[in-house]
Amino acid sequence: MRIAVIGLGKAGLPLAGVIAERGFDVIGVDIDERRCEAINSGENPIPEETGLGDLIRNRGGKELFATTRYEGARKCNVFIIIVPLFIDEDRNPDFRILEGAFRSVGKILKKHDVVVLETTVPPMTTEKLARMWLEEASGLSLESGEFYLAHSPERIMTGFSISRLKKFPKIVGGVNRESGVKAFDVYKEFIPSLHMVSSAKVAEFVKVIEGCYRDVNIALANELFKIANEINIDFLEARKYANHEYCNIHLPSTGVGGHCIPLYPWFLIKEMEKREKYDYSTLLRTSRVLNDQMINYWAEKIVLACMKIKKPLADIEICISGITFRDGVKELYHSRNLALAKALMDKGLNVQVSDELFTRDEIEGMGLKFGNAKEADIVFDSFKLEITTKGGI
Repeated sequence: MRIAVIGLGKAGLPLAGVIAERGFDVIGVDIDERRCEAINSGENPIPEETGLGDLIRNRGGKELFATTRYEGARKCNVFIIIVPLFIDEDRNPDFRILEGAFRSVGKILKKHDVVVLETTVPPMTTEKLARMWLEEASGLSLESGEFYLAHSPERIMTGFSISRLKKFPKIVGGVNRESGVKAFDVYKEFIPSLHMVSSAKVAEFVKVIEGCYRDVNIALANELFKIANEINIDFLEARKYANHEYCNIHLPSTGVGGHCIPLYPWFLIKEMEKREKYDYSTLLRTSRVLNDQMINYWAEKIVLACMKIKKPLADIEICISGITFRDGVKELYHSRNLALAKALMDKGLNVQVSDELFTRDEIEGMGLKFGNAKEADIVFDSFKLEITTKGGI
């Protein structure tokens, strides 16, 4: 069995490494030529991913070979597609990258090959769009059993992907039963905890609603946090004793960032809009708005802290410490911490940023001021949610 992994990003590369570690020949396809060269040289392009360095050092260029050419994966009989899916300015899914990957795979697809989509997508994407793209590009028919198609959503956590793949339960569902069985038989060779669900759309829905759960509960935590502060109650103390077997209040935040949680609710919200069932997704929409608006709450808190300093407002040095969407992950997609910094800048304030994951050149290359938390008048630690001030108070 030769396996192709299409997309060698933060989700695809750890998966490819784990498969190669199990003794399979893996062809990784990625558009980034430098990344492919690094992998084939045994160099890990995602150093923050625990355990990945050893896998790439031992398997890169050998059992795991990376290439920018789909043609290099022609001899594979299993294709796992895990490329990004973004949303557009109207929050509708932008399928262009996904469609390109499927049509490229379709051009080299052979009879009896297995294709599995791991990208998190709106329910029914695999059985409708992915199937259509493959059939049009390959000339093969899924209904006639000429190839198999399934969905197995990635359920990793950046930084801990290897351990999640080896320990965390994973699911797989086919667009028909035969596809589900074929995909299950493939994945059981390298995934220890595997469960087959009744269909691809169930598998898709499982992953989407996990993200919705997190978004809604973070929104609840953020709202309770604001209420607690308003009535002078220590939220963290209250949370400590409120949480038990039947209650799990999440931690508050500056909002929700990354490629996952902020996107998934929109998959369902937009589907309900198409069906004119607007009231079916009220909670999901409200949570999205509440979480995105948390930067306004923190901006107000920071400005109030500025008012206590005996300096002209424009001269007060504000340092936002931590601009990534999550501590320890060098990723800025939909980062609310970065959005907070830019919102304060838009108010004309003297805002600087610092982040141990980024160099001065990288920060200044984003059009931001590089800051020093030890010298600033006000420091906002975006991960601890702490505002500290010095001097002139």
